[in-house]
Formats: sequence, structure tokens, C-alpha cells
Amino acid sequence: MKTLFTATALMTLTLGQSALAADTPVATAEKMLDPTQNASAFKDPKAFVAWTGNMMNPATSMALMQKGMDPNTATKMMAGMMNPAMLQNYMQFTDPAVAMKWMQAGLDPNFYTALLGQGLNPANYLAWMAAPMSPQAMNMGVQMLNPAMYGSWMAAPASPQAVNTLMAPLNPNLYMNWMGAGMNPATYGSWGQMLPALPNAQPAAK
Repeated sequence: MKTLFTATALMTLTLGQSALAADTPVATAEKMLDPTQNASAFKDPKAFVAWTGNMMNPATSMALMQKGMDPNTATKMMAGMMNPAMLQNYMQFTDPAVAMKWMQAGLDPNFYTALLGQGLNPANYLAWMAAPMSPQAMNMGVQMLNPAMYGSWMAAPASPQAVNTLMAPLNPNLYMNWMGAGMNPATYGSWGQMLPALPNAQPAAK
């Protein structure tokens, strides 16, 4: 009876994990390498469970490695770090609503069982054992032997995308956009709604 209950629980957790992990390995890798989105998995416990489920998939790690061999990835990351959306990405951690979600998750047994179910799922370990022989891993090995990849890295600094990114700090609009993001209540989540009321607040009585 106990064995049947355990098997049923693991099956339920696996199905729940599959439903939550909506992002493909490539989409997860793109979010992780995007400074304007890479904190999204840590703002919501449900998103965190989906993220850990994707990280248990070796295809996600291989997608990260694949993107690491592309010089355009470094350029996109540099452009993302100069994007004012990066400020919003991290400043929303100061939102009390985010802390409340994690406090509720800390008291929810379903949160722990979902993470435990990922660790107890044999399919995750079988996937890692088979990963070195997968077509994705083979393609990466072949790509590392391709001289064109190293040629693209040598030519990357002179590419229009890289030149535009390096010229961005000379654009005054970049700093105005950062100032606008810093003054935008949406940057700070729900508690930022109080900011517009601050200039209109009455002075304290003496």
C-alpha cells in the first residue's frame, strides 16, 4: 500500500512538473542569458519549480553551451546590461509581494514535494546518462572542430551588432531611459504604486 501511494505521488509530481515546465530548453537558456529576464524564475515559487525542472534536463545545459559558442550571445548580454529593463528585472525583488509568495511557499508542502519529485524522478538521471550520445552533444562536438566558429569570434568585434552596442554609451538617450526607469513606479513592483503619492504628501506638522 505504501509503495502504491509513493508511486502514485511520484507520478502526480512528474505530471505536475511537466505542466509547469512550459519553457523549452532553448527558451530557458535564452532567459538565463538575458539580463532583463534572468531573475524571473526566482520571483515566483511556481516559476522556480518549472526552472529547476528545466535545469534537470541535460538539453538545457547543452543549449547554454551552444549559445556560449555564439559570439552574438556575448553581444546580446552586453546590450541587455545597458537596457533599463535590467533595473526592473532586479528591483522587483524589493516588492513585498515577492517575499510573501516565498513565505507562503515555505509553508506549502506541495512546494517541497514538487522539488523532491524532480530529484526522485529516474527519468532525469537516465537523460543525463544518455546525454553524451545525443545528437545535440554530437553536433556541439563537431561545431568545436569547425574553423568557421573561431573565425566568427575573430570577426565579432567588427560586426554591426557589436559596433552598435559599443556605441550605445555615447547616446544621451541611454541615460535618459535609465533615469526614466528609475522614476517609473512599475520598476519597483506593487510597492512602487506608492511613489506617485509621495510628492503630494503633506509636510509633517511642527
